[in-house]
Amino acid sequence: MYEAKPERRELFNKLLADEKVQKALKFIEDDQERTKEELKKLVVIEAPSWEEENRAKAFAQMMIEQGLTDAHIGAGGDVISVRKGTTDGPKVLIEGHMDTVFPFGTVKGVEEKDGILYAPGIGDDTRALAMLLCINRALSAAGITTVKDVLFVGTTREEGLGGLGGIYDLHESRKDIGAQISLDNHNMAAITYEGTIGETYEFKIIGKAGHSYGAFGTMANTVHAGARAVAKIADYQVPDDPKTTFCASNFHAGTASGVHAFAPEASVIVNFRSNSDEEFAKMKTFIFNAFEEAVREENERWNKEPLTLEVKPISITPGGKQDPHCALVEASQMALEELGVKGFLSQGGSTNANIAISRGIPAVCLGRGFVPEGQSGNIRNHSVDEFFPLYNAHKAVQHALLVLLMAAGVDGLIDPIE
Repeated sequence: MYEAKPERRELFNKLLADEKVQKALKFIEDDQERTKEELKKLVVIEAPSWEEENRAKAFAQMMIEQGLTDAHIGAGGDVISVRKGTTDGPKVLIEGHMDTVFPFGTVKGVEEKDGILYAPGIGDDTRALAMLLCINRALSAAGITTVKDVLFVGTTREEGLGGLGGIYDLHESRKDIGAQISLDNHNMAAITYEGTIGETYEFKIIGKAGHSYGAFGTMANTVHAGARAVAKIADYQVPDDPKTTFCASNFHAGTASGVHAFAPEASVIVNFRSNSDEEFAKMKTFIFNAFEEAVREENERWNKEPLTLEVKPISITPGGKQDPHCALVEASQMALEELGVKGFLSQGGSTNANIAISRGIPAVCLGRGFVPEGQSGNIRNHSVDEFFPLYNAHKAVQHALLVLLMAAGVDGLIDPIE
C-alpha cells in the first residue's frame, strides 16, 4: 500500500482544510462550462507540430484577458506567463503542449453528444490548455497567492518529429525551473513519474537504379537490404519488464512509375524505447548492427555496385528515474485519494516531463480527464475519431491544482513540499 510521509500528509491535510483552497476547488467544478467552451474554441485552431503559431497567439491572448498580462510567445514558440509568488528562486512550471498530430484541414468542428466532445486533438493535448486557464482563474477567484512563482506555459513540438522540442527549448532558455507538472495523460488516475528513453533514426541505403530485368545480377538491391534489416529487427527479443519496444515504422523506396526498377534508395525509420538504460543500449547496438549486416550481406550476395548506408537521427528523447516517494509523486497520490480516484504509478512514458526528469528536476505528468475505475479510458488519441468525456472532468483540474499548490506552497499556509 502506498503511504505518503507523515510530514507531507500533515501539510496536505492543512491545505485541504483551508477555506480559500476549498473555494478554488468549488470554483473549478462550477467553471466547467466555460472551460468546455474554451476547449472547443482552441481545438478548431489547428496546430500541427512546428506550425502552432495561430493557436499560440489565441492562447496567449486568452491568458492576457484573464490577468496573466505578461503572457508572450517565447523560446521555440512556447506561450509563457508567470504568476508571481511571494519569494524569488526556483519556479514551478505547469504546462500542456499546444501541438497535435493532425495536418491542417483535419478538424471540421466539434460535436457534442451525450456528454462527450468529438474532435481530433480534443484531448491530446488541447484539453490541457483549457485546464491551465481554469486553474489560473481558480487561484484568482479564491485569492490564493503561492510562495513560489508559477510558470503557466503552452509548449510546442511535443508530438512526433517535434521530439519534445518546445519543452527542451524552455529548459535551455531558463534555468529557474525547480519543479514541473505536465498535463498529458488521458486518465487522471495515472501518475507518470519516470521517463522512457526513446530514439528514432532514419537508415538510408543507397545504391544504383536499374531495370528489374535488364540490370538483374549487376547490382545489389536497396529494398532487399532494407528488408533483410527489418527481418533481423523483427526477431529481436525484448523483456516485458523493464518495458522495451521497437518499431520499424516507415519503409520508403521506389516510385509508382518504377515498379519494374531497382530503387536507388531505400529508407527505413525505426523507433526504439526502453525503461532500462542497459536494455536500451543493447537494443540500439543490435539495430545498428542489423542494418550494417544487411547491407554487407546484400553486397556479398551480388558482389557488384556495392550499397552504402547513411544514418540520420530524427528524434532523441532522454529518459530518467525518480524515487516513487519523491515529493511530487506523493502529492499527486494524496490528491487522487482525496478526489476519490484510485491512482497508480506509471513508470514509463514519453512526455514533456522526460526533459525535466533527465536533468534531475522533479517532475510528474498528470491526467486530463476522469476514467471510471475498471474502464480502459481509450479515447482514441491520435485518431480522427478522438473524443473527450465531460463526466467528472473537473476532477482532473482539481487534481492538478492541488499538486501545484503543494509544489508551490501557499502564502501564510504551507511551505512548498521538498
